[in-house]
Amino acid sequence: MTGRAETAPTLGILGGGQLAQMLALAALPLGVRVTVLEPDAQAPARLCATHLPAPYTDPAGLDALAACDAVTLEFENVPVEALDALRGRVPVRPGAGVLARSKHRAREKEALRAAGVQTAPFVVLESGADLSGALARVGGQGLLKTSELGYDGKGQARVTSDDALQAAWDGVGRVPCVLEGLVPFEREVSLAVARTPDGQVAFGPLVENVHRNGILRTSVFPANVPDGTEDRARDLARAVADAWGLEGLITLEFFVLPGGELVVNEVAPRVHNSGHLTQDGGGVSQFEAQVRAVLGLPLADWRPLHPCAMVNDVGAADPDATPDWAGIDALPGTRVHRYHKARRPGRKVGHVNVVAPDPATLRERLAALEALMP
Repeated sequence: MTGRAETAPTLGILGGGQLAQMLALAALPLGVRVTVLEPDAQAPARLCATHLPAPYTDPAGLDALAACDAVTLEFENVPVEALDALRGRVPVRPGAGVLARSKHRAREKEALRAAGVQTAPFVVLESGADLSGALARVGGQGLLKTSELGYDGKGQARVTSDDALQAAWDGVGRVPCVLEGLVPFEREVSLAVARTPDGQVAFGPLVENVHRNGILRTSVFPANVPDGTEDRARDLARAVADAWGLEGLITLEFFVLPGGELVVNEVAPRVHNSGHLTQDGGGVSQFEAQVRAVLGLPLADWRPLHPCAMVNDVGAADPDATPDWAGIDALPGTRVHRYHKARRPGRKVGHVNVVAPDPATLRERLAALEALMP
C-alpha cells in the first residue's frame, strides 16, 4: 500500500536570534519547518532553521517568507516596511497593529489604557518644550525611556529633578520619550496570552521576576503572590488581547502593588525571557504555544507541572567571570541553554533552568545555582 506524504506546515520568522532558535526547536517536533529572515550571518537560529542572511526588508527574503503558511516575530524592532511588504500575502501573527503598539512606549500605554488596563502615570515627551512641568505631573520622580528601541535597561534613566530630566533627555539624543512615574510595587510578574485565528485563547503561567542592572536575572514559578492575582492577570491579559485583536502570542509584564492591584508595565508581542522556564518544567513550553497559536494548531493553557526557575547568563564586565558549568551540571534539576553568541558585557548569552519537586527545594536549588553564575 502506498501513501502520500503530508505537506509539512511552514513558519516564517522575522528575526533569527535566540528566541527564533528556541521557536524553531519547538516547531520541529510538531512537523513544522521554519525559515528565518535575519541579516546576522552568525544568527543563533541558523543552527536549526533555514536561514536567509539578508536585511529584514530584502525583497527576495520577504518573498520566501510570503510562501510560508504564516509569519511571526522574534522581536518588536522589525521595520514596519517589512510587515507592509507582507500584508495581504501571508498572515503575520501578531499583526502590524499589535507591533505598532508594542514597539512604541507611548502608543502602547495609550492603547493599554484604552483597553481598560492601568499603567504607571506617564507623560509623552516629543520636544524640549514638553519637559516643562513633566516631572511634577508624574509625581516628582520617574524613569525617562525612549519611545522606541530600548530594552534590557538601555535607553532609560531614573530622574528626580528637572535638571536631571534635561540631562537625561540630552543623553538619549532628544528623541521622543515617555516619562513614567515611579510605581511603589512589591514585585514584578509576567504572564503570556495566546489566541489562534479561530478564537482559541490560552494562558501561560504567572511568573515572578527579579532584575539586576535593568536586565532580567531570575524568573520563578509559582509566583509568590496573594490568592486571586493570577486570575486578575488573566482577565487583564484577555482584555488586551481582545482590544488589540490578537492573533499569536503576547507577554504582559506587571507590577504588583501593596494592595494586590496590578499595573501593566510593558507588553512584548512574542515569547518572553521570563517564560523560558516553561521549557523544562513539564508540559508545553511558551515556544510551542506561540507556534501553535500562529499556525492555528490546537492550543491549551501551558503551565509547568513542577516548580521551576530560570537564571540568565549575562556577560559580565570581567571577561573571565563566567558560570561554573561543571558545578551547574552537578546540581540536581538543572538544564543549560546556550545561545551560541559571543560573550560581552550586558549581553544575554544563555540561561539555566532548574526544576524541583516542591517550592522549598526549588528555593534551595535556585540559591545554589545563582552562586555559580556571575
